[in-house]
Amino acid sequence: MRFHRDHLETLLAAVDEGTFDAAAVRLNITASAVSQRIKAMEQAAGRVLLQRTTPIRPTADGTVVVRHARQARLLEEETARALSPAPVGAMPSIALAVNADSLSTWFLSALADVLQDTAVVFDLYREDQERTSDLLRSGTVMAAVTAEAAPVQGCSSVRLGTMRYHAVASPEFVARHLGGGAGDLTLIDQAPLVDFDRQDGLQQAFLRRTVGHDPRSPRHYVPTSEDFARAVKAGFGWAMLPDQQCLDDVAAGRLVLLAPDRPAGVELHWQRWKLESALLDRISRAVREQAGRELL
Repeated sequence: MRFHRDHLETLLAAVDEGTFDAAAVRLNITASAVSQRIKAMEQAAGRVLLQRTTPIRPTADGTVVVRHARQARLLEEETARALSPAPVGAMPSIALAVNADSLSTWFLSALADVLQDTAVVFDLYREDQERTSDLLRSGTVMAAVTAEAAPVQGCSSVRLGTMRYHAVASPEFVARHLGGGAGDLTLIDQAPLVDFDRQDGLQQAFLRRTVGHDPRSPRHYVPTSEDFARAVKAGFGWAMLPDQQCLDDVAAGRLVLLAPDRPAGVELHWQRWKLESALLDRISRAVREQAGRELL
């Protein structure tokens, strides 16, 4: 089965922009033309490819075609650049998924290394490490930092290392809520904690191990990694912070380790499309090297 190149680009525009009208603006055609192209693809495939919701979402069959379209675009861009002595057209755009803590600590350094010798722009999707692999399955991204070791269909998977977390709080918070003793966690189930969002399970898992039951603590929600760490340092509550965000502050006395002998570890993996791509190879190498320097 073959799809016209402009039809594949139209499908990507509809998925990325979320509506036929927005896709039409991006492609400089009419919304009717977008609809006609999508219908032509669905007739050729004999399958419904898009759910006409707001925003538009690909069906299970549509995700297969979306992935094919992104791969075809990447291969065409790399071929054009390889055959031309000078840069051709726009820089290739690479969509990657990464968890918030990696993004705020080590991941951008890996991408900065790529930019030293490679013309590329990055389209980053921030998602919990337990869910970044879903973006690979949907064809939204080409590679991801994920907690999932088993490779997504059509992808390869390599272990990056373990991101270590410590339960920490400000000295003032410890004095106010924990009886003044960091090693005494008998009051921690009543002390406020900070969660990244409602899917953040690190603090809850620590509490279950510590108090032996589901947590009952009041909690703040701070959904950006840097502000999350700032909230802990400001005394909003205690939380689990990665080594890169807490050890310097512990050494300086700005944070206190609540359970030095009970760190938590999140194992991270790098999954990417199984695709002969010099660009993906370059990015993957930089990510593995930086992870080797930063993770356990």
